[in-house]
Amino acid sequence: MKSKWIEYNGKKILYQDFSNFFFNTNAVKEELEQVESTVLAEPKDSILVISNFTNTEITNTLMPILNNASKVTKSHVHKTAVIGVTGLKRTLGDLLSKITGQPLMYFTNEAEAKEWITKE
Repeated sequence: MKSKWIEYNGKKILYQDFSNFFFNTNAVKEELEQVESTVLAEPKDSILVISNFTNTEITNTLMPILNNASKVTKSHVHKTAVIGVTGLKRTLGDLLSKITGQPLMYFTNEAEAKEWITKE
């Protein structure tokens, strides 16, 4: 699993690393399954998440899988920051957010995402 727990500003963050999978839908699915298990093991409304999709395409095959994972884990996630999602991927991300009701905040780099997610 590429994803891992990190700490920033004294807060624990689940860094979901889907970066550099390009068009490899199976790699994204495998990573997502492992991330989902990690998220569901945590208390509800407790997890700060940074999802990095840099250099990874969101395909038609992947959208329903991401939708389902988001619905299943939504109650455990407190805040989500997303990196590497622009253009068409951003449109699909907005659609995912509307369908699942899980708000997403987009950033161009990890530093901005970490600052935002740890402020409250």
